[in-house]
Amino acid sequence: MTVDHKEGMLMLDRKIAPKIIDAVEFHLKLPAYQKHQLRNGVEVYSIDLGTQDTLMVNIVFSAGNWYEEKNLVASTANYLLKNGTTGKNAFAINEHFEYYGSFLNRSCQNETAELTLHCLSKHVSQLLPVIAELIADSVIPADELEIFKKNMQQRLQVSLLKSDFVAGRLIDAYLFGEKHPYGKYASMDDYGGLQKEDAFAFYKKFYQQGSCAIFVAGKLPANIIQELDKQIGALPLQSLAKVKNNIQHPITPAAQKKQWITNDPNGVQGSIRMARNFPNRHHPDFQKVQVLNNIFGGFFGSRLMGNIREDKGFTYGIYSYILNQIQETAWMISTEVGKEVCEATIHEVYKEMNRICKEPVGSDELQTTRNFMIGTILGDLDGPFQVAGRWKNIILNGLDENYFYNGINLIKTITPEELMALANKWLQPEAFYELVVV
Repeated sequence: MTVDHKEGMLMLDRKIAPKIIDAVEFHLKLPAYQKHQLRNGVEVYSIDLGTQDTLMVNIVFSAGNWYEEKNLVASTANYLLKNGTTGKNAFAINEHFEYYGSFLNRSCQNETAELTLHCLSKHVSQLLPVIAELIADSVIPADELEIFKKNMQQRLQVSLLKSDFVAGRLIDAYLFGEKHPYGKYASMDDYGGLQKEDAFAFYKKFYQQGSCAIFVAGKLPANIIQELDKQIGALPLQSLAKVKNNIQHPITPAAQKKQWITNDPNGVQGSIRMARNFPNRHHPDFQKVQVLNNIFGGFFGSRLMGNIREDKGFTYGIYSYILNQIQETAWMISTEVGKEVCEATIHEVYKEMNRICKEPVGSDELQTTRNFMIGTILGDLDGPFQVAGRWKNIILNGLDENYFYNGINLIKTITPEELMALANKWLQPEAFYELVVV
């Protein structure tokens, strides 16, 4: 730095390069939330951050396919929430949200289902009453259900021609069983057999009288909690945290661990999935394995990418990752390659497994991985919606902020010896299911 004596200002010396600081040297802090409780007991986690006059209201219900008795009922009820109430049809509902420049999305996962509103902060009081109406008074219109069924059947028919779609369905079924919520998948007959009575009964139990938690983030109006209490607090809902999931689904993995499926005899590409069952976030190895996974196949600088993309040229990309599920999870390797090199690709994956089990990770490679992981977390904390997403993941998995900080510390301190021991424990070829769809 130099001083401009005329102006008395500090000036940058452009001849001196700025100091480069590794991401691992940053001190990361997870912005805190404020916890509130509505009059019906529903918990609200609010994160007042950001400079833009926007906010997100994310309502998370215990309404995933974990709770359904008939396949596709949970996702159907979730989708049709927005398609009609006693006083509004689908057009009027969509018109209302579009008028205020807002978006109302819905999604259904294994254990949970969500309604997510993005809007300008000043409009939230005009939008929350309609969301409350959808929760309390959806009618699951029969005509909208028929449109949904036909659209989904057409989409499924197209998707079944794609090897990657088929591979994604089958590997989950092999890992967990075709009747397990994580492993079951849709058929044309499943969509054809959907009945309004089933979807409406699910809606009444798990939305109208269900349990939920609310995550609200952004530049929050001073009265946001009062508005939520006025609209959502008046509904016969329960706290998500106080409702125990007593439904059990036994895992019944497939006996045969190697499968080669011909989906398109004229296809030129093969989809490879290799996976093993893995415990959830409460297992002491979970966060440690995240570091090992990134070295192995978790980002563009990983070993799988360096070998199979950069060296062999078999694929545009190959990745490994831990599935984001609550009860159980899995360690997955995924890629698409020319069908003539499928076997060679699998051989190279096992070769990298063997190498990481026998050779300690080098200091430069470990440092690069640490910087990547810390940098990714920095990105996850860049904005109120991202922070809310991080907290939602922690809370829904029954964890606390110590999980976040323990993970940061572990990324910075885990040793090559610990990583090699983890590899020998978890990266054993005989534990992996192997699927090729061509």
